[in-house]
Amino acid sequence: MARHELTNATTTGLVYVRKVEIGDLPSAVQQEARDGGLDEIYALHKPNGEQVALVGNRGLAFSLARQNDLNPVSVH
Repeated sequence: MARHELTNATTTGLVYVRKVEIGDLPSAVQQEARDGGLDEIYALHKPNGEQVALVGNRGLAFSLARQNDLNPVSVH
């Protein structure tokens, strides 16, 4: 996702970070994750719940949000 796309993804500047089970993802994404050696994935979501990005680890999710001037919040 391009920087402007993620920044424009939310008008509040807030994104939620949560762990996503690989088995809950579309099969093509599951395969890509496994091919990349990932056993967990984290998603960034707008306040309305819409997913705006998937990344390979929690630290990267927070870093991606901050690099795009967003405020990440962990969701369990």
